[in-house]
Amino acid sequence: MKITAQEEYGIRCLIRIARKAPGGSATIPEISRAESLSEHYVAKLLRILRRGGLIKSARGQAGGYTLARSPEQINLGEALAVLGGRLYEPAFCDHHLGSAAICVNSIDCSVRPLWRSLQTAVDQVLGQATLQSLLSRQPEIALRARDLLG
Repeated sequence: MKITAQEEYGIRCLIRIARKAPGGSATIPEISRAESLSEHYVAKLLRILRRGGLIKSARGQAGGYTLARSPEQINLGEALAVLGGRLYEPAFCDHHLGSAAICVNSIDCSVRPLWRSLQTAVDQVLGQATLQSLLSRQPEIALRARDLLG
């Protein structure tokens, strides 16, 4: 499994917005500076997250981006699916048949059960991990980093 840059930075943008909850909002320039990303790229990521129903936007002086739900209600599986898709989709075989169309029409496909099992395991882990669980681990992660570097 490989996490794309879009998925990594999209999650980081969500975490920045979640840190402002409840009631606060984050702007594109704030997130851009905090994550050392271009404003254009942050805007693209936030557009994807907004269309996926994970964040809301408001215009104006007090505008910015807020979570569409509380951090406890947004799990990482959902966020990664919005940002880049799942590791394995059953429809994959329909689009990548190979030369003999064996995978879709045969019980002899030896790879599909592996991908399905892997996706199930990933879904279980990511379904239990919420934005809140990442936020609550921030101090723990900072202490570990300090201990390793100090």
